[in-house]
Amino acid sequence: MPRTLHTYTVVPSLPERLAPLKELAYNLRWSWHYPTVRLFQTIDPALWEQCDHNPAKLLGLVAQSRLEALVKDKAFLKEFDAVVTDFKGYMSGETWWQKTYAQDFDSDFRIAYFSAEFGLTECLPIYSGGLGVLAGDHLKAASDLGLPLIGVGFLYQKGYFRQSLNADGWQVEMYPSNDFYSLPITPVLTNEGKPFTIQVKFPGRWVSVQVWQVAVGRITLYLMDTNLPQNSEADRFIAGNLYGGDNETRIQQEIVLGIGGIHALAGMGIRPAVCHMNEGHSAFLALERVRRLVVEEGLSFPVATQASAAGNVFTTHTPVPAGFDLFPVELVYKYFNEFASELGIRFDELMDRGRQTSGDPNAKFNMAVLAFRHARSINGVSKLHGEVSRRMAQSAYPDFPLDEVPVGSVTNGIHIPSMISPEFSELLAKYIGDPTPDNLADPEYWAKVDTIPDAELWKARETRRQILVDWARNYLVQRLERRNASEWEVESAREILDPNVLTIGFARRFATYKRGDLLLRDPERLLRILNNSERPVQILYAGKSHPRDDGGKQLIQRIVHFARNEAVRKRIVFLEDYDIGMARYLVAGVDVWLNNPRRPQEASGTSGMKVVPNGGLNFSILDGWWAEGYDPSVGWEIGRGEEYEDTGYQDHVEAQDIYETLEKDIAPLFYNRDSNGIPQGWLAKVRASMMKLAPVYNTHRMVQEYTTNFYVPSAKREDELNDDAYAKSKELILWKQRIRENWSRVRVLSVAAEAEKLLAGQEARVQATVELGTILKPNEVSVQLFTGPVDASRNLISYTAYPMTLDKAAEAPDGTEGVYTFVGNLPSANSGQQGYTVRVLPYHPDAVIPQEIPLIVWE
Repeated sequence: MPRTLHTYTVVPSLPERLAPLKELAYNLRWSWHYPTVRLFQTIDPALWEQCDHNPAKLLGLVAQSRLEALVKDKAFLKEFDAVVTDFKGYMSGETWWQKTYAQDFDSDFRIAYFSAEFGLTECLPIYSGGLGVLAGDHLKAASDLGLPLIGVGFLYQKGYFRQSLNADGWQVEMYPSNDFYSLPITPVLTNEGKPFTIQVKFPGRWVSVQVWQVAVGRITLYLMDTNLPQNSEADRFIAGNLYGGDNETRIQQEIVLGIGGIHALAGMGIRPAVCHMNEGHSAFLALERVRRLVVEEGLSFPVATQASAAGNVFTTHTPVPAGFDLFPVELVYKYFNEFASELGIRFDELMDRGRQTSGDPNAKFNMAVLAFRHARSINGVSKLHGEVSRRMAQSAYPDFPLDEVPVGSVTNGIHIPSMISPEFSELLAKYIGDPTPDNLADPEYWAKVDTIPDAELWKARETRRQILVDWARNYLVQRLERRNASEWEVESAREILDPNVLTIGFARRFATYKRGDLLLRDPERLLRILNNSERPVQILYAGKSHPRDDGGKQLIQRIVHFARNEAVRKRIVFLEDYDIGMARYLVAGVDVWLNNPRRPQEASGTSGMKVVPNGGLNFSILDGWWAEGYDPSVGWEIGRGEEYEDTGYQDHVEAQDIYETLEKDIAPLFYNRDSNGIPQGWLAKVRASMMKLAPVYNTHRMVQEYTTNFYVPSAKREDELNDDAYAKSKELILWKQRIRENWSRVRVLSVAAEAEKLLAGQEARVQATVELGTILKPNEVSVQLFTGPVDASRNLISYTAYPMTLDKAAEAPDGTEGVYTFVGNLPSANSGQQGYTVRVLPYHPDAVIPQEIPLIVWE
């Protein structure tokens, strides 16, 4: 091998008439725009498949003679011109953001969305599963809505693994390297035209990071890359594998993502007003934002934390504490001891920013805790997950009701244009209008699904099922031929599945709590269901297990072994190497999407949402999004929302429920046809599912919700706190210090009401005497009447907190200094036994309570 190797890049020579093809290829808007995809397919259909649906690679490999021929092809040029015109219109058209919020912000206002993975398209393999696909969909919807948002992530040399199965059905991982120069990405360049790089400080050295960019419609995604010649071999591997390596590699990746990401944005002249941490992997950005204010503005650590946290948003996707990244003290010391001094604090104080319990020397550094402490807006990803997350965080707010622990929820969604099939997109366009960013989250638009004729709706469903069966056969044959399988195996693959049979899909990460083999619990009963002579069923499985999760691999192996049974080999198929491309076929073609995790361990789940706009139905445990989306008209439930301590018993009960529902509800409804061969009852459920679920469980609704409830308020709050040389941030720090020092003096001395029985609609005056001490003033507290219905044990079933007002006319008892009277009224809208008490919380118009200061005094 030569000792010196010089590199150069070959780019396609496009005829001038076709020059816009390059911009189309390098903007991932094509990944959710079928006319653009069809255009690239037309250039060379076989090459398009060989290139894994990568138009940038296609343009680099297509024969020059083919390009010259296309210049003379009038039909192609007509299609080409229409796509180019549409793209220009998309990029320059007026958007929801412009109409709603743009006038409130400067032109340089930016929201930065940080994620360890982004699932945008199958040809850019920098994602592993649902978290990444959600992040990719977030960017796509932000583009459609015109948000001034940028993404920050990692460009992994090998990304996540490619999956194959050995002869025994055991998962085998392969890590092919990404060729960045054949991907639809480009390097960020300096003014001198050289690759833009930054330096990230590591113990005893600096690590160079090159920044790449991906155009995602109107959005730019910046990706960090450490695989550079000037870095050591070990440091080059930081950008090696997604979620690969040991604990030290993980902390290095998260330093590059969080701290390096902020460095990179600053180097490009971008100073985001809001930073959204998608899970805790990027939480070090919070410390870097603080460090910059300490070093550049001369602020103290508390003031800098106050000023920066206002603009931080944290979304957690993890329903169990074990899911968070934890780092031991010695590892954090190695990488952050010097960093702590730059923050102006001791290392132990820095450790406390990530410890569940401050001052605990044995506690590991928790990235979710760090994000929690440095964000003023925190949310789970479904209503149920928000409740689960509040339970996990409640120890930090022991005196507050669960509902007031400061974790909200924004239920996830899917980017419908990325996952809806051409057949259903065209069906919607024909009967109710094109699905657009303006109507995808509009219930009135989806209500018109009722006007689509039954025959057309059913034809679209049958077409997609046929396409799925044809694709699955071809996919399996190709994989078998590549591994030199026997002729019998190849011919058997050509016979799998039946395009006329009720088809169930189960595709997701194979973790043990998702129970991928639950259907196999009673093999004999499953065989009867699959091979029923009148109402047969077939199942497609797909999904990867984490390389170190042998339990997940065993689930896959068990399914594969069962599928080899001659009695079911045409009815059960496991498809290897699940990715976004495969998902499009599955969610568009299956009739029912099955999901059976152990409640409440599914934070949200989005795969089931993807079948909805394609006319598929959900059959799921009441967990994640389905716990709030389900009603009997739109699909089927497994169980009734119970949670079990005995998991073996739970598996038995819920497996039986699946069998019963399949046999007695789902299969009969599917096969019950009218004289025209149309299942009227089935289509009624399809319509209800599309009308009720599609406008809610999509990323256009989700991103609008984030914008309205988090991004805009966070930006405005940060601006107010940091105006006038951070005056309000400094004032808040002093206020919190005064509150903490004097809170022990706060007491509710007495509470008196004018009546014990009220007529409905009648109000009763409540008077509370509150002692605040000699320092705190009445305008620094919120005195509240806490009231609601009670059960037989005199516990509040639900509650409402009503503000009480200072009674300025009342004198303090015996003229005691620091004692005040507050008054309020008991409500009487609901009859029955009611309860009430009085409580006192700190109050400041610029503080987020209880997130910033979790103090409370109850009567």
